Amino acid sequence: MASFEKPPPSKRKAASPQHWSLGLQASMGDPELLVRSDETIVAIKDKFPKAKYHFLVLPKEEISSLRSLNKSHVGLLRDMLKCGEQIAAEAIAKGDSKTKVTFRYGFHAVPSMARLHMHAISQDFDSPCLKNKKHWNSFTTNFFVDAVDVIDLLDSKGKVDFNKAKYESLLKEPLKCHICGTGLENMPSLKAHIEQHC
Repeated sequence: MASFEKPPPSKRKAASPQHWSLGLQASMGDPELLVRSDETIVAIKDKFPKAKYHFLVLPKEEISSLRSLNKSHVGLLRDMLKCGEQIAAEAIAKGDSKTKVTFRYGFHAVPSMARLHMHAISQDFDSPCLKNKKHWNSFTTNFFVDAVDVIDLLDSKGKVDFNKAKYESLLKEPLKCHICGTGLENMPSLKAHIEQHC
């Protein structure tokens, strides 16, 4: 009768799970998140949306960040903005016509996620995923740079390079309403205040 021995334990370490900052690559291939795709661009739903409508528009070309761009990418950014505007218009058309929905399109000056991506985000900020001051300030201060301004900067200067320390300090600014400028002490009071504008 043959005897079976237990093989010796492997000396190789198990592969570590992918770091969260690299998650956009996986999200791009998730059919549940996919909104549209063409030869150069992918648009997906944000996995952790910070508003009722929150989409990400990414180039298929592997571009790590705004700092990796050069003047040859101006056309790509214009296409990304156009895509964002189109999916926002489609979301508005399918949504509740009684509620006015406005969008902003732009980039975080110092993104936390690897891979270039543009946000198309509704300005209601109605989401349980919007949890803290950093989330809020990343979309309502100058930390969030409008896509048209990024395109103009790239077109005129040939590069986009934001001062990390300067822009990260914006994430620590006091909470205030993005519509009327009223200062609020915490996220629950801010969310309750925003509902008054809806």
